[in-house]
Amino acid sequence: MKAVRFAEYGGPEVLRVEEVPDPVPDAGWAVVSVRACALNHLDLWLRKGVRAYGTPLPHISGCDIAGVVKSLGGGNGRFKPGDRVVVAPGLSCGECPACLSGFDNRCPSFGIVGASIPGGFAERVAVPVRNLVPLPSPVSFEDAAAFPLAFLTAWHMLITRASLKPGQTVVVTGAGSGIGTAAIQIGKLVGARVIAVSRTEDKLAKAAEIGADAGLLVGEYVAGGVREETEGRGADVIFEHVGPATFDASIKSLAKGGILVTCGATTGPEATLDLRYTFSRELSVVGSMLGTRSETITVVDLVARGRLKPIIDTTLPLDQARAAHERLEAGESFGKIVLVP
Repeated sequence: MKAVRFAEYGGPEVLRVEEVPDPVPDAGWAVVSVRACALNHLDLWLRKGVRAYGTPLPHISGCDIAGVVKSLGGGNGRFKPGDRVVVAPGLSCGECPACLSGFDNRCPSFGIVGASIPGGFAERVAVPVRNLVPLPSPVSFEDAAAFPLAFLTAWHMLITRASLKPGQTVVVTGAGSGIGTAAIQIGKLVGARVIAVSRTEDKLAKAAEIGADAGLLVGEYVAGGVREETEGRGADVIFEHVGPATFDASIKSLAKGGILVTCGATTGPEATLDLRYTFSRELSVVGSMLGTRSETITVVDLVARGRLKPIIDTTLPLDQARAAHERLEAGESFGKIVLVP
């Protein structure tokens, strides 16, 4: 089969379109014929060799996968060849106390499809059957590939970790990213007021089109802008995934008792925090990791019913993966970049 993989770490130039052996499903696994797979910043970090993932080489990345079941290993009765599916990106054991309590994203062996195992930038991919979620017919394969990681992560951050409520104000950093466009829509679905933060006026205009109530350009005046938009009070929730480039301004944008929820560190792993400012205003900094299997089902249902809409920036053929990486890395996209085999 055809696949995009890298045999060394580096820039987009290390990506190669190659012929590789077809995956064979073990018991409890399925092979999915990939119809679409979207990019994430995770794919950039894996390609660059970020140490946290320890991905062996050569590697096929891609964690946002939609397609059709091609074959199944032994002991599978829920799915059959030909079924339309979307792949839940989180990998867990299904047996530990965390998994059995419904917090599979806290499993000690937790991993991500496309990082811990080969991913979907290929014509076919092998995944555990428990990661398959039926894809309702109204949802296209491209739309299905554009929402799993972004919308699941945003849902877990805002609904589960930050407990966002109607009438509250949420600031979404990196509003033009896939996860940012998801957060804007989830905030509006809840009934919150959404302030988008991005690097360009064009992206802020697009954020307004999908529901953002106000927009601010990234810079030293973000905190002041948030206070102007909230009559001096500050935001109840900050949706943070950019890292040190926005972290200080995000903290200073919070209202007393506010929550900063973070899932990423696109601009670096370390940020400074003024403890005096934090405890004196009773602020909370909350970490968030992907989401749970049950939340995945919730998000799929909301997308199928049109309550949430994946935003696609560009759809490209698989053999243009290098151009897709370059576009994402340059910060040119608004929404998701999707590759189609």
